[in-house]
Amino acid sequence: MSSQIKLGAPLPFNVRDEHGHLLLAAAQVIHSERMLEALLARGIHADVEEIKALAAGRKVQPQQPTLFARWGRCYWGLDALARDPLPPEEFRNALTELGDGLQSLVEQQPDVAIYLMLRQDAHPLRMYGLTHATYAAALAWMLARRLQWSEAQQRSVLMAALTMNLACLDLQARFAVYGRLSQEQRDELRTHPDTAVARLRAAGIDDEDWLRAVTEHHEHTDGKGYPRGLQQVGEMAQLLRLVDVFLAKISRRESRPSLDLREAERQAYAEYPSSPLVTALIRELGPLPPGEVVVLANGERGVVIRRGAAPQTPLVATLTDKRGIPCQTSLRRDTAERDFAFKALEPDRQLVARLPPERLYGLLP
Repeated sequence: MSSQIKLGAPLPFNVRDEHGHLLLAAAQVIHSERMLEALLARGIHADVEEIKALAAGRKVQPQQPTLFARWGRCYWGLDALARDPLPPEEFRNALTELGDGLQSLVEQQPDVAIYLMLRQDAHPLRMYGLTHATYAAALAWMLARRLQWSEAQQRSVLMAALTMNLACLDLQARFAVYGRLSQEQRDELRTHPDTAVARLRAAGIDDEDWLRAVTEHHEHTDGKGYPRGLQQVGEMAQLLRLVDVFLAKISRRESRPSLDLREAERQAYAEYPSSPLVTALIRELGPLPPGEVVVLANGERGVVIRRGAAPQTPLVATLTDKRGIPCQTSLRRDTAERDFAFKALEPDRQLVARLPPERLYGLLP
């Protein structure tokens, strides 16, 4: 079946994972080796009836993407933009469409966005640059909204986060996988903000807030940032740096595990003790954000899937029963109820790796 998938050609069938979750719809195009490798690594499947239809010479109709497949479109849309030398107008249109799609996803389902940020285990490390930029954009937009920035500023920071690493996605993936870069690659990494801005300007992007944030997103007010060692850094760039560093710390690498969420928050606060940006980050996530693995009062283990009316009362999807036996069917538990109250954090975060988010969120049986 995988032999029928060709680079640069429309998919002949709807591509699914082993749980039946739609990854890519029929007629979508595989743009890159990275995209193809990620699909093969995850495991690709097709509906038997669709294969029969193809064998009979009939065209397979593309299915509407699920919520999580729409997130996948964001990753691969960014991949295509970074690789394809589109004319300026086409580039701007594609980038606008990508930003619109991502903003809509986060606005409609912010808890799912947080879940994906915290539960990145399912993604191959070669996708790190794509997922990191997508989640950074989502988190930056959420924090800007919490800070009550104008809608124009919220949009600018989302687009800046989405494009800040446009020139180094491959380098980020390489570093995530191998944990090292050559000196030449390190030099390239140090200039990636300017390279990204040059490409954006060449495409006709003229939002100076957006462009300045990309230019300065690795600068630091102590003058030790790069590429210019600035001490006067715009607030939007500071927000980008915060989400960039924070998400990098809670993401695994081949050379190290992900940092604990609370430790990452503590480090952010230690670096910027009076920053309203850090305060917004901590308040947005809350003490028990989606993606956190917990123990309930009745002994069940579960993962938070939605924030509750109060910080300590989220909605949880069960992973094990009270005896520790993995659940065949994940049940919803409202921790505002006494029997299902939050008891403790579960140290074994790998419990959640068994179940796809589609099942936890009730999109699959």
